[in-house]
Amino acid sequence: MAKDPYDILGVKRDASDSDIQKAFRNKAKKSHPDLHPGDKKAEDRFKELNAAYDILGDAAKRARFDRGEIDASGAEVRQNPFASGRGRGFQGGFQGGQGFGGGAGAGFDDLGDLFGGIFRNARGPGGFGGGPAQGEDTRFTLEVDFIDAVTGAKKRLNLPGAKAVDVNIPAGISDGQTIRLKGQGGAGQGGPDGDALIEVKVKPHPLFKREGRDIHLELAVSLDEAVNGGKVEVPTVHGPVTLNIPAWSNAGTRMRLKGKGVPATKKDPAGDQYVTLKLVLPKTADAELQAFVKSWAAKKPYDPRG
Repeated sequence: MAKDPYDILGVKRDASDSDIQKAFRNKAKKSHPDLHPGDKKAEDRFKELNAAYDILGDAAKRARFDRGEIDASGAEVRQNPFASGRGRGFQGGFQGGQGFGGGAGAGFDDLGDLFGGIFRNARGPGGFGGGPAQGEDTRFTLEVDFIDAVTGAKKRLNLPGAKAVDVNIPAGISDGQTIRLKGQGGAGQGGPDGDALIEVKVKPHPLFKREGRDIHLELAVSLDEAVNGGKVEVPTVHGPVTLNIPAWSNAGTRMRLKGKGVPATKKDPAGDQYVTLKLVLPKTADAELQAFVKSWAAKKPYDPRG
């Protein structure tokens, strides 16, 4: 004999529809088979809760149950043909039964919405019947140095359970991109393990900036280097190189170091590094230099903004 649905859901007979729905949600979440794989008692409990909600979650069925026209399993109760009140009750119950396709049945079909999508495997091949279920994907964040993100590197990441894995950082990876490690996530229940999803956070660099596959650098030069030119050492993500600065180079002049950006791949060519010159005067004022420039400017005036 089926249990009283009010007792199963733990609500009073005068409970509101919202109270009944809330009670069903709370109890069903705790007893869902996906949270208790292989637990026959939990599966039976979940079915019992659903059967109770199938009656109390449908206004017409609930009314018929309260009048004694259907039992706790939803089956018709045989009526006394000589009791006119019961006869009328049966007629009213039949009319209420026309809504059988909606009510609690519709609510159960929408179980994914009721539970907010937390039971991912319930929609999978083994979700409800207790069959094989794939493990959950797990997410991690990995901070990577700017140069390692540009040129590529290998980093060790400690996963839960004292498991360490080596993560290959591909050259040219961008901030916010995700690396997938197959089978390194949550354990599957008869199905494959989930994956580990590694979100890369690229640390900023004090000198370099990246735009697409190109690297940009602002290079400080002296007055002598800007006027007379010269060879200077310039840092790149691949190591220092010598740059030849032409004589009479203005501040803001941009020079290109071909192939010194993000390394080439099968699909994309190597990026370049662009060096922008920045004129820097001595830290302390020099009276002799000031006097010379003032005398020179008076003899050879020009408009730099012309």
